[in-house]
This record gives sequence, structure tokens and C-alpha cells, in this order.
Amino acid sequence: MTEHGHGGHSHGANANVRQLRIALALTGAFLVVEVIYGFLSRSLALLSDAGHMLTDVAALALSLLAIRLGQRPADRWRTFGYRRTEILAAALNAGALFAIGIYILVEAYQRLREPVAVQTTPMLIVAVLGLLVNLISARILAGGSAGSLNVKSAYLEVLGDLLGSVAVIVGALVIRFTGLTWVDPVLGALIGLWVLPRTWTLLKASVNVLLEGVPEGLDLDALRADLRALPGVQEVHDLHVWSVTSGEHNLTAHLVSAEAPAGLLAEVHEIAKRYGIEHVTVQVEPEGVHAGHEAHLHP
Repeated sequence: MTEHGHGGHSHGANANVRQLRIALALTGAFLVVEVIYGFLSRSLALLSDAGHMLTDVAALALSLLAIRLGQRPADRWRTFGYRRTEILAAALNAGALFAIGIYILVEAYQRLREPVAVQTTPMLIVAVLGLLVNLISARILAGGSAGSLNVKSAYLEVLGDLLGSVAVIVGALVIRFTGLTWVDPVLGALIGLWVLPRTWTLLKASVNVLLEGVPEGLDLDALRADLRALPGVQEVHDLHVWSVTSGEHNLTAHLVSAEAPAGLLAEVHEIAKRYGIEHVTVQVEPEGVHAGHEAHLHP
């Protein structure tokens, strides 16, 4: 006996597309300005903040991508649909951002050894404009962040970038009034160090999904024990739990039972729900039978 269970998915994020597009346009346009003025002013802190601004642009773009591609139905070539595109893009983006972070740290070390004159006026002007852009973007995204994980992640990215803008403003003022040019590479390095751990976390999570690893935070041994403790179940084998994309988990399992009690499958679904698993495929086998591995397609 085999049963497939599928949780429902809401695509109410449609209402958030407009907010994401506006925030992406604002942040993307300012990113170009910040990079240009970062090179003109020779401010590493400004360039480092631009690297973090790039994470905001990527987060907003990925949110839009996830909404658009997630709406495409499953077909004969992609039986799970196209939602994993978000994970592929996230992995590529995280790798690029990690490289940028390393570059910023290396450049900061070089500038501490050989100080570079920094033009504080354009640095200060651009940093203040960046702070305003982040405030506007955060305000635009605030309304949709409660009902959408994608929008919430983008919203948190924008809020985090406020710290970078404030750091650059402080650095520009300190250099302007004290002449301590070493403040710029130190602030740049600090922003880089703040971005790197988050980028590494994103990269690890993305690779784990691509390798169909057990979702982070899910205790597979505890799940197996809960299934094994169900009435009438003698053994649990071929237990697999993986994610199609972030927040969408799947489970397949074979349960050995001499005589499947009424309501067994319903209890399995309740256990899966407690572990945040929405898609469940369960096969109940009589004792002494090992059906082996089976392929189950989820439209």
C-alpha cells in the first residue's frame, strides 16, 4: 500500500512583485552609482559597502525569480516544477559574493601597509544617499515581509545594509576631521568580515539542497524513532528526507507492518507535519518483504 501526500502551496506573493521591482530598481541603480564613486573617491569602505549592496540586489532578484519560476507548473521534464532555480542562483551568487569579500580583505591589508588618500566629500554624499535608498526600500518591502519568506529575506538584507551605510558615513566624517586614512580600510575590512559569514551560510545551505541533504535543523534519527514508535510498525527503512527548494521538504519511507492499523498513514502525516515536511510518500509492507527503492513523481 502506497500513499502520496501533498501539502498546499500558496502563491500569494504575486502581490509582492511590484514592491520587489521598485526596491530592485532603486537598489540596483544606486549600486552602480556607489561603485563608480567608490573608485573615484578611492574609498575601500564605499566599495565594500557596494559589495554588500550587491547582496541586496541579488536577494531582491532571487525573490522575484522564485516568485516567477515557482508559478510555472510541473511538466514532463521537471516533475517537481522549477522552484530549484532559486537554489542554483543562490549558490552561484554566494560563490561570487564570497570572492568579493576575500578581495576586500586583501585590499584592506594592502591599504593598511600603503595608505591611500581618500576623498571624503563624494564618499560622504554617496553614503548618505545609500542610507536614504535603503530606508525607502525597507519601507516598500515592510508590508509584504510578514506574508512571504522571500520578501522577508530581501527585507532583512536591506535592513542589514543600513549598518554598512552608517559605517561609511562615520568613516567619512572621522577621516574628514582627523585625517586618519587608516579608518577607511579598517571599516572596509569590518564590513567584509560581516558579509562573509552570511555568504558562507547561504552557500552551505544552497549546496545542501542541491545535494539533496537532510534539511538543516531536522533530526533524522528522531524522525525515524517517531515513525518506528507508531502502533503496528516493526521497522522503518529507505527513509529519505530532502528539499526541493528552501522551505519545501519531502519524505519517502517504507514501513514494515504485519497488519497496518487503521489511521496509520494519517499518523505518519501528522509526524511529518511536526517536522515541517509537506510532501510525504509512504509504502507499508508486510513482514519479510523488502520492496526496495521506488521512484515517486510529484507533480
